[in-house]
Amino acid sequence: MPSVKVLEQKKAIVADLAEKFGKAASGVLVKYQGITVEQDTKLRASLREAGVEYAVVKNTLIGRACDEVGFGAMKEHLEGMNAIAISYDDPVAPAKILKQYAEKIECFELRAGFLDGAVIDTATVEALADTPTKEVMIARILGSIQGPITGLAVALNAVVEKGGEAAPAEEAPAAEEAAEAPAAE
Repeated sequence: MPSVKVLEQKKAIVADLAEKFGKAASGVLVKYQGITVEQDTKLRASLREAGVEYAVVKNTLIGRACDEVGFGAMKEHLEGMNAIAISYDDPVAPAKILKQYAEKIECFELRAGFLDGAVIDTATVEALADTPTKEVMIARILGSIQGPITGLAVALNAVVEKGGEAAPAEEAPAAEEAAEAPAAE
């Protein structure tokens, strides 16, 4: 039977993990069994650089934290050696980085995740990983807004460079004849 001290430590881990799940923008559960120390070190460095927390936690503790925050559906993926990656700012970062590693390392496997308070399956995690980053999305939006403005600026600049001249000489007589003709009633 576990000691009171060990139980208190486990309760603290579960409470901390549940709090992290509640505050996080997203998280991804991965099976990491079989990766080398070098691969794991590179993975952790990539995640840390992106501001993503990554930890190996016992399945039972992850399962209890999932129960506390309503992620019960994620418990079915808690078999074998799992790790959890949690992001508080960028919901795409953990999925994007972990998918890159899953494509390179055969034994590394995306299992499930959560996003906006709901559990997502592996296919959704992969789709999330394929979405462009926040910076790319902002650049695309700004580019689409800037396009018409740039076109208008080019057109106005052409008029200014032309010196604000009236219509070409061939069109001018036709315009004068239309102005002189009596209005039909």
